[in-house]
Amino acid sequence: MKKFVLLILAAVVIISSCGNSNKNNNLTEEESDILKGELVIFHAGSLSYPVKAVCDSFRIRYPEVKILTEAAGSKDCARKISDLGKPCDIMLSSDYKVIDDLLIPEWADWNIKFATNEMAIVYTAKSRYANKINKDNWYDILLKKDVVFGRSDPESDPCGVRAVLTMKLAQEYYKVRGLSEKMMAKDKNYIRPKETDLIALLESNAVDYIFLYRSVAEQHQLNYLLLPDEINLKKEELSDLYATVSVETTGKKPGEKILETGAPMIYGLTIPKSAKNFNLAVAFLTFFLEPAGGMAIMEANGQPSVVPSVSSHYDKIPDELKKFAKHENR
Repeated sequence: MKKFVLLILAAVVIISSCGNSNKNNNLTEEESDILKGELVIFHAGSLSYPVKAVCDSFRIRYPEVKILTEAAGSKDCARKISDLGKPCDIMLSSDYKVIDDLLIPEWADWNIKFATNEMAIVYTAKSRYANKINKDNWYDILLKKDVVFGRSDPESDPCGVRAVLTMKLAQEYYKVRGLSEKMMAKDKNYIRPKETDLIALLESNAVDYIFLYRSVAEQHQLNYLLLPDEINLKKEELSDLYATVSVETTGKKPGEKILETGAPMIYGLTIPKSAKNFNLAVAFLTFFLEPAGGMAIMEANGQPSVVPSVSSHYDKIPDELKKFAKHENR
């Protein structure tokens, strides 16, 4: 049912786009060259559903474009560019700070924030204590000896960082001494590289609960428990509270560490300096960031748009994409 809805939405987006422009029928020779070729997109696992829908929509309008997508934890995506030199035209990260911390300025010049999300506790009808869990007792249930929970690796995936931040915020919110340490020490065998790897564990009943984004739970039609705003990393107005907790992870160089401070979750995107199809990447992102284009698909998948938002790299953003960002001093 979810895939059917996405296909209908994609069709509506294309019809709307074509209705507003004759560009597809009146391409200049230069535009025709831009909208051909191969586009490589690295993206966070939590973006798999909406990215596929956006790509399908884009290809309907521009059938001569071949799009190759590769999902991974956002940090792993960044390291494929910086450490492995893998070809990539667009990177879509579930945390804009991954681009800032791991790619700018050596491998990318700019970053556009485009969507938000929130953390949730995700489960199935077969999960132990599924009929008893609520926003007041979820941490007690996850710590039970007969319950197993999973989370993603903070070293490779922002969702893993956010799971730990959620645990630390929960300790302060519920006033339970040592709560985060107990949770982080439990079920380490069920830590996976990216958040979407956890879904297979949950659906096979290998684990009872997972820390996951609300959007991914909705996309996969899984049960989820909403957490208090003081914990879920959703509200921009709670930025100061979120910033009271942090996680230390590996930086750009061996032995280097980054202190990742709690913050509202905001997704970011960029075109790496090494992109082989820069013009095609700009054309795709123009479609992706349009309110009636990719952002409509993002919204339908539980990931609200934050376009346009302030960028500290505004002056380096390609001119065609500047309308999707704001200068921080204006």
